[in-house]
Amino acid sequence: MDEAEHAFKNAEQASNDDTKSSAGDKYETGRAMMQQEKDRNTTQLNEANKLMVALNHISIKGNSNVIETGSLVITDNGRFYIAISAGTLVVDGESYFAVSPASPIGLKLKGLKAGDGFDLNGKGYKIGVVM
Repeated sequence: MDEAEHAFKNAEQASNDDTKSSAGDKYETGRAMMQQEKDRNTTQLNEANKLMVALNHISIKGNSNVIETGSLVITDNGRFYIAISAGTLVVDGESYFAVSPASPIGLKLKGLKAGDGFDLNGKGYKIGVVM
C-alpha cells in the first residue's frame, strides 16, 4: 500500500511539475502517460485496500478444529493460511501458501479437520494440523 501511494504521489507531482513546451504533442503524450501511471497506481492501491479490509475481518482469536477463514492448515503436501490470495509467505523459515477461501483449494479445505483428506487436480492431501 505504501509503495502504491508513493508511486501515485510521484506521478501526480511529475504531472504538476511538467510545464507546457513549444512541442505540444510531446507535452500531451507525457501528460497522458503520467495519467495512465496515476490510474494504474490508484487501481493497485484500491486492491491493496480491499485486501486490508478482508484481513481486518479475519478473527485471530481462538483455535478452531474446523478449517475456516483465518485457519492455518498443515497437510502432507503443503502449509496453507486461509485468508487472502497473497502467494507464498515465509515465517520462521517455513513456507505457507496464503490462499483465499474462495480459491479451489480454499473451497476444498473449508469445513475439514485434522485427519481428513481430499484430492485436488489429481493430488491427494491429508490434513495433519489445523490451527
